[in-house]
Amino acid sequence: MLHDPAHARAQATPGAAIRSIETFPAPPRWLFVRVETDDGLVGWGEASLEGHSEAVEGAFASLRDRFIGADPDRIEDIWQTAYRLGFYRGGPVLMSALSGLDQALWDLKGKALKAPVHQLLGGRVRDRIPVYAWIGGDRPSEVVEAARVRKAQGFKAVKMNGVEDLGWLDSPGALTASVDCLAAVRAEGLDAGVDFHGRVHKPMARQLVKALEPLGPLFVEEPLLSEHPEAIAQLSLQTAVPIALGERLYSRWDVKPFLTSASIDILQPDLSHAGGISEVRRIAAMAEAYDVAIAPHCPLGPIALAACMQLALTTPNFVIQEMSLGIHYNTDGHDLLSYMLNPEIFAVKDGTVEAFAGPGLGVEIDEEKVRRLSRDAPAWRNPAWRGPDGGLREW
Repeated sequence: MLHDPAHARAQATPGAAIRSIETFPAPPRWLFVRVETDDGLVGWGEASLEGHSEAVEGAFASLRDRFIGADPDRIEDIWQTAYRLGFYRGGPVLMSALSGLDQALWDLKGKALKAPVHQLLGGRVRDRIPVYAWIGGDRPSEVVEAARVRKAQGFKAVKMNGVEDLGWLDSPGALTASVDCLAAVRAEGLDAGVDFHGRVHKPMARQLVKALEPLGPLFVEEPLLSEHPEAIAQLSLQTAVPIALGERLYSRWDVKPFLTSASIDILQPDLSHAGGISEVRRIAAMAEAYDVAIAPHCPLGPIALAACMQLALTTPNFVIQEMSLGIHYNTDGHDLLSYMLNPEIFAVKDGTVEAFAGPGLGVEIDEEKVRRLSRDAPAWRNPAWRGPDGGLREW
């Protein structure tokens, strides 16, 4: 049998093959993926890697070489080929590209079979999906009014950034505003997760978690960067507050040490960074074996959110889903629902969203709008913050 090591394409069959793989940078900071088969069926995915869309687009060159002409039904074979035959594996760029392709293939398969993706994954284990929304920007302020808006929209839980930029060792008084903000939001009758956003270093993280604990946060997210597993394990022994992280972990191998060390309570893989539906489903099963909950990270666009919700519907240890509706990154009229033809599927009622019934991922994309706005889409970059001494601070 002939073998082409340069391309090693996934095996094609006499049926429909992949004809094209396109990428579209879309405002405010998303990267959509469109896969079409030679019989005209189209699947959509999202490979958004905030601030690095150009790098992810570059990674699609090798994916096109390997998979145009391949059988789109062989999702697992395509995933394994893309992951293993690049020699250099993992990381945010390569895994985000693979994530977008994987989502689009699941969307294609569901549409071909006229079934929602959760049916192809074993069927629903719940009928509605608990959700939460953001209320605090990079500079937490006016959180009470934002919380009231979310409550009126039907949310029962929210998330807020816990601190502004913070020194490696800062004044304890710098934490007062964090405590006051959480107390004010809890007084509105909402549960609230507090995102440290990797901005807090070890000397301050223990102080902040201890200060917040009496107020009963839903969880604290990224109390320290995931590159410090030993410190996270130490912190977890010092608090009863659930510890969540995972948006900067890109595969089951990245996740494994946090499970084996029993240092986290909630895992937050991002379906646009961590290998798509295929890999995060495996990650969720691993987490279940360690009694760790799944709450996918998703401050992104509608396709990524739809993929998360399909996974949520079929995952026993799923607990709550992040939604980017009205998040502070969505500017100039570009919001979660902007590219959708069926925005009603994300309607929030009593803190939940109803299970999707449509085929594939269930989200219908306005292709004309995507193509038009992607032509001049500006590159998104996170801000650079510096302290009073001029030193760089985590964003």
